[in-house]
Amino acid sequence: MSQKDRTLRILVAKPGLDGHDRGAKIIARALRDAGFEVIYTGLHQTPEMIVAAALQEDVDAVGLSIMSGAHMTLFPAVIDLLKEKSATDVTVFGGGIIPQDDVPRLKSLGTAEVFLPGSTTQAIIDWIRANVRPRAAA
Repeated sequence: MSQKDRTLRILVAKPGLDGHDRGAKIIARALRDAGFEVIYTGLHQTPEMIVAAALQEDVDAVGLSIMSGAHMTLFPAVIDLLKEKSATDVTVFGGGIIPQDDVPRLKSLGTAEVFLPGSTTQAIIDWIRANVRPRAAA
């Protein structure tokens, strides 16, 4: 199978002290059911842990789920660490309880897409299929 034809690998992560993972688990299952390879990190992940897992698992994208309000700190921290590790080809997207007013700033800081409450799993799947490409072989 060529690199461009391989199944996309998506890491679903819960950064910070947020203890609510039901939404992340629903997204992870929906992505898996849609044919993606999904790695779920579990709760209470630091940006360093998320980036280490993303690199170890050779993922194409990282989906961050956050409900705690720390998205303006945690999303950029993950993006900056990926840059430090020369992994700028890993797409970072996210969702959760994020004010609409913060979306443009998150995008300007490198978040590819932000899914707000009420987004359907199908909308996320469709966005991934349209916007995430397999990473080049390392």
